[in-house]
Amino acid sequence: MAHRVVLIPGDGTGPELTEATRRVLEATGVELEWDVREAGADVMEKHGGNPLPPDVLDAIRETGVALKGPITTPIGGGFRSVNVALRKELDMYAQVRPCKSYPGVRSRFADVDLIIVRENTEDLYAGIEYEQGTRASRSSRSPSPAHAASSSSPSTMRVATAAARSPPCTRPTS
Repeated sequence: MAHRVVLIPGDGTGPELTEATRRVLEATGVELEWDVREAGADVMEKHGGNPLPPDVLDAIRETGVALKGPITTPIGGGFRSVNVALRKELDMYAQVRPCKSYPGVRSRFADVDLIIVRENTEDLYAGIEYEQGTRASRSSRSPSPAHAASSSSPSTMRVATAAARSPPCTRPTS
């Protein structure tokens, strides 16, 4: 049975990168069924100014997996980036990055085995921007205590704790 994957090619270099990634994944022998969906600035006109059409989110929720190429975020376009919208809509609050060194592969450091867990929806990743030099931009530089203890921070810590407890990671960090 094929695994259904939502594929969002993106724009600019996106289609080329996602096609190369698709070929690599297909070369593994795993049977994949690609559900190609469009998102980004190129489809806004067709979807009433929305760069992330509801059918794309519905398809991702249904399959639980998506491969997304780079998508341009127009400056001053009146919407957050598609990346930020995906994180918010799908509650993708934690980014998990395993880092491991392998024998025979040259690396600056040897014997690396750790997982980095990063909060993915707040601070710089919230998609909140202010014009440089405005009062709002100056006050946003130091987070308030309420911001530091926001709703997704405990969830991110749970992800980090679970990652640290699952083998084979021996040196977790967050």
